[in-house]
Amino acid sequence: MKKLINNPADVVTDALRGMASAHPELRVDLENKIVYRADAPVQGKVGLLSGGGSGHEPLHGGFVGLGMLDAACAGEVFTSPVPDQVVAATKGVDGGAGVLHIVKNYTGDVMNFEMAAELAAAEAEVEVAVVVTNDDVAVQDSLYTAGRRGVGVTVVLEKIAGAAAEQGRKLAEVAEIAGRVNENGRSMGMALTSCTVPAAGKPTFELTDTEMEIGIGIHGEPGRRRVPMAPAREVAAQLVEPILADLDFTGGDGVLAFVNGMGGTPLLELYLMYQEVATILDKAGVRVVRSLVGPYITSLEMAGCSVTLVKLDDELTGLWDAPVRTPGLRWGV
Repeated sequence: MKKLINNPADVVTDALRGMASAHPELRVDLENKIVYRADAPVQGKVGLLSGGGSGHEPLHGGFVGLGMLDAACAGEVFTSPVPDQVVAATKGVDGGAGVLHIVKNYTGDVMNFEMAAELAAAEAEVEVAVVVTNDDVAVQDSLYTAGRRGVGVTVVLEKIAGAAAEQGRKLAEVAEIAGRVNENGRSMGMALTSCTVPAAGKPTFELTDTEMEIGIGIHGEPGRRRVPMAPAREVAAQLVEPILADLDFTGGDGVLAFVNGMGGTPLLELYLMYQEVATILDKAGVRVVRSLVGPYITSLEMAGCSVTLVKLDDELTGLWDAPVRTPGLRWGV
């Protein structure tokens, strides 16, 4: 294992310490492993809280800031944050307008956030709403989930719901917008290589130089099938076609197309993949009106990518375009 780390047991804390040094606009609670906006809680604004296992950076801590999250809880690598973390963060972002929990559909995440919401309501009378992302069309159930996994739509949802909260909208309205994004988004991913969890010290799974995994999860969960390597245009088709078969993306106000890198794929290849995806969508009569390309929800150093499509309307497009200032996404300010 070759990694730029000290002790595998300290990876998350060491990384959070570095994040605090690099981004003074954030406030990092190292004891509880929580990343906050420096001005949290913002009085009168709905607080947005997310989190999950580390190893998916910039998700979630890299999306804390103006126009996105108010805080993010960092679990150990590929491990859910514990309820005590989530309770502390929920209280820490409550500005009196309630808190929205954005939870990816993994069994540990759902259970721990649910428990924390109940505790925060009982201990501090915080009103909590919850949206669970479940956009992965690859498999119905996985090693970590009951139902579809929450993947790329999570990034888009955090941005759009964050903009709605920044505008001062009520908790119920922010939650409705978040739910609408999730309902109108679908994703599918693939891997060329495995990743290596620092504590394990060896790859999670093995792929030969002539194989790829279609439908992979962000923790290295197996996908739909293992197939021979193929040109990018064929890979794009294997990702996009199941998404289009699952939801009608034609008509309306167009879609946001998001090509995400899994951590070990250069932008050269991601932009190449985006063009292949865009070509397929154009032939299918799907109009792309917004795009995002880059490593935004990763799986350590896994090589591969995912495709996410989200149906937009005028309101969602305006919220996507609204100013954002976080380590991972920044425009308009």
